[in-house]
Amino acid sequence: MSDIVTIAGSPSRTSRSSAVLGHAREFFRRYGLHSEAIEIRDFNAEDLLYAQTSNLGIQAGLVKVDRAKVVIIATPVYKAAYSGALKTFLDVLPQQALKDKIVLPIATGGTLAHLLSIDYALKPVLSALGAQHILSGLYVVDSQCRFADGGAFHLDAEVENRLQGAFQTIVNHLIKTDFIPSAVGGDF
Repeated sequence: MSDIVTIAGSPSRTSRSSAVLGHAREFFRRYGLHSEAIEIRDFNAEDLLYAQTSNLGIQAGLVKVDRAKVVIIATPVYKAAYSGALKTFLDVLPQQALKDKIVLPIATGGTLAHLLSIDYALKPVLSALGAQHILSGLYVVDSQCRFADGGAFHLDAEVENRLQGAFQTIVNHLIKTDFIPSAVGGDF
């Protein structure tokens, strides 16, 4: 069982949203929390498109979401909304799949013009899936996160602080609900 599952909604192999989720998993690892990743791009596109929930990969993803206490979803913004790849996966989740889970939506995009895409496009779908504990979303402009030569991923200090604040909120909630002992801690 995972404490946290991350869902990367980008179809790209070199994705900023996926890299942000890798950053999140590292943060939680330092608190002794187990996280698992779901990369939508790894699913068979036809199986997702036709909602073939008998596909073993899709079944494994559904189980990961079901067992997690926290779900962190990151997506690039395309045409002022979350990715179509993410939409296909959200469509195969059961109606109350996010009930009683902490959900953190994250979006990456080229411009601040799509800042509200989390509130107007993604959060309504998360609510329809039963999410009652949706944290304030984080929007990261592409220029605030970049890949360096060799593939290293870098975040601007301001984005790093916002992400750490959101991640710490999750850890604090898990401590408060005795999901993890308060003596567990870590520096990031």
